[in-house]
Amino acid sequence: MRMRVLTVVGARPQFIKAALVSPRLREVAQEVLVHTGQHYDYELSELFFAELALPQPDHLLGVGSAPASVQTAAILERLHPVLVQERPDAVVVYGDTNSTLAGALAAAQANIPLAHVEAGLRSYDRTMPEEINRVLTDHLAQALYCPTAAAVENLRREGIVEGVVLTGDVMEAALARAHPSPDLLQPYAVEPGGYFLATVHRQANADSPERLRGILAGLGRLSAPVLLPLHPRTRERIARFGLDVPANIRLLPPQGYRAMISLERYARAVLTDSGGVQREAAWLGVPVYVLRQRTEWTELVESGQAVLVGTDPERIVTAVEEGWARPQATAGRPDPVEAIVADLGARWGK
Repeated sequence: MRMRVLTVVGARPQFIKAALVSPRLREVAQEVLVHTGQHYDYELSELFFAELALPQPDHLLGVGSAPASVQTAAILERLHPVLVQERPDAVVVYGDTNSTLAGALAAAQANIPLAHVEAGLRSYDRTMPEEINRVLTDHLAQALYCPTAAAVENLRREGIVEGVVLTGDVMEAALARAHPSPDLLQPYAVEPGGYFLATVHRQANADSPERLRGILAGLGRLSAPVLLPLHPRTRERIARFGLDVPANIRLLPPQGYRAMISLERYARAVLTDSGGVQREAAWLGVPVYVLRQRTEWTELVESGQAVLVGTDPERIVTAVEEGWARPQATAGRPDPVEAIVADLGARWGK
């Protein structure tokens, strides 16, 4: 009998990673795919399943939007009977969302081994919900698949050395298959290098009128149009707080994967509070300005590929216009998918 693995996904970055890992995993194992419903809008969920040819979920929990503790509790409540029904040999979770933590807790409570893809990342900022999710998940996992050597070292400092595997980053492997194209810029009436791209969705920014106002003010003073694909929560907060959107900012709906990668690739610079967009843009050789005080991708800042600018308008404008970020070419690395699937089989294969 083949190994049986239950994979928990629920948000855009997890769909991208699972789209690479799941097909390969299904060659050697039975995979049960669970979609928590944390992201449920068409642009953030169904579009990615269709565009990335991700297998349709075997279980859709449909938790929807809610405060972190409520959403995590709802996933836990709905995931437990699925684990009882499916009886997997292992549970796989990705990243640092509420779906990640809920999947980890449910596996631990059911005494099922847990594998964490993208383990070991640390911003050392416990005010970020994602940091709490990362730390707790890592301390529950038996297999920890780290994207970087720095992530391995972070775990060692916390006393986690067993089950740690340096695999490389699944998101980078996905990017290598993305094939960005300037043709995908046509709907936005911009030319390569003639615009900035920005994203804002982190709770600390979207839920703060002061920080969101500062970001918009900084973007509004940049010397080219700013394309801003908006997470639904951010759009709602701008309206609720009564914030003015400067004339040079073009508000867009959330973008599909290839469209977003193309927007990143041909931007003059990328300004973001997203961990995924940070590293995608850096790998693509585009200057990155991080709209946060800290980042879990510390090596991007240490190398100069990304610059932390926070939400102060003056710092945002000065950093971007003076070109503080220094993008670097990135060499190809081994495919992390093979490392993850091979390790899962070695641990829990039958």
